[in-house]
Amino acid sequence: MRKFLTALIVIPLGLVLVDFTVANHHSITVSFDPFMSNDPSLSVTLPLFLLLILVAALGVIAGGCAVWFGQRHWRRAARRNEADARAARAELADLRAQTAPAKPESRHLPAPSGVGLYGPVGRDKQRATL
Repeated sequence: MRKFLTALIVIPLGLVLVDFTVANHHSITVSFDPFMSNDPSLSVTLPLFLLLILVAALGVIAGGCAVWFGQRHWRRAARRNEADARAARAELADLRAQTAPAKPESRHLPAPSGVGLYGPVGRDKQRATL
């Protein structure tokens, strides 16, 4: 089901991208010099579709970085809580190891087979069938 939904989204998106590429293949000049618009020293000539795809990719990367930096306190808290949990587990294991030998082992004699607490299995004190 997941592959079907992925294909349902990716295939039309790819077709739109190819159509956009074919329709906008002419070259444009992008200038990074705000002072000399007639003869810019910092300019790039590239196809329009490539410019728009690069701008979209840079937007996705910038958004991802902004979210990643914005969530740093959650990651820090998760690491701190994980370290606290690890220390608590180690302390619990140490406490269990310390208390285990302190318990006296109770020794029960094994009951003979076919005999319950009140005699033979399946009968009460007066030997009535249960």
